[in-house]
Amino acid sequence: MRWKDSRRSDNIEDERDSSPPRSAAMGGAGVFSLLFRVVPYLLGTKIGRILLAIGVVGYFGLRMLGIDLMQTGGGSSVVAPRPESRVPVADKNDSLADFVSVVLADTEDTWTTIFQGMNKVYEKPKLVLFRDRVNSACGLADSAMGPFYCPGNRKLYIDLSFYQDMKSKLGAPGDFAQAYVIAHEVGHHVQNLLGINAKVEQASRSLSKNGANGLSVKMELQADCFAGIWGHFAKNERDMIEAGDLEEALNAAAAIGDDRLQEQSQGSVRPESFTHGTSKQRVEWFRRGFDQGKVENCDTFRQSS
Repeated sequence: MRWKDSRRSDNIEDERDSSPPRSAAMGGAGVFSLLFRVVPYLLGTKIGRILLAIGVVGYFGLRMLGIDLMQTGGGSSVVAPRPESRVPVADKNDSLADFVSVVLADTEDTWTTIFQGMNKVYEKPKLVLFRDRVNSACGLADSAMGPFYCPGNRKLYIDLSFYQDMKSKLGAPGDFAQAYVIAHEVGHHVQNLLGINAKVEQASRSLSKNGANGLSVKMELQADCFAGIWGHFAKNERDMIEAGDLEEALNAAAAIGDDRLQEQSQGSVRPESFTHGTSKQRVEWFRRGFDQGKVENCDTFRQSS
């Protein structure tokens, strides 16, 4: 990609030095597993009952402040949760932060133009950089769940070590592949602004788990198509795309298909559990957005690939 001379976004929040460390933020299941093991003892002593009361009050106090210890994530992520351990990026973070700032800025330019054509105002999202864990409006999130968008505060979240995972574990290297990840999460923001997210959430409430999964797949494929639209403008309006870039993005889309991830992690494929779409579907919908560059051609809810 030709990106180094491009505009940087002002909508970056760098929380890498303030992210809650793993040791300081036990997951909700761990907290309550420990609690149930010690409750019988605590109830048997006066000081124990006092400490337990303080703990309960403290927990619900945090809930009132918007911090939910039972939450491990939220919003929409580019891939399903991955069980592998994280690989730190070390000294590469500053360069990558600069890169994602450029990509975010370019998505801002693209969607501002598109929204103007629809007589709408594009509200630019914030992109939060974090390490390991982060408190979001969707709850406490672990980096193992991958990059995600939280509609509650209209922010994108990414631990930049995910890009190392893309290269070493998913076999999806390249700067345009990395840009695709940001553009996909921005696609979820676009869905939120257009009211698509709210409609899907409402429809999902009356569906079975399999039915809700089906709607989730359509949401994710549409975000892929919207990411392709950004690529269309980056190529045709700003000449940012170089030879081989499209192939990088298509390879990344294929690498994070539900079928391929399930095959790699558990040796079998369960289509009824898909939430993001197959490799073939993700490639086709990104390519559709990239080739056609029109929002109306990304209606995954009416079309099938």
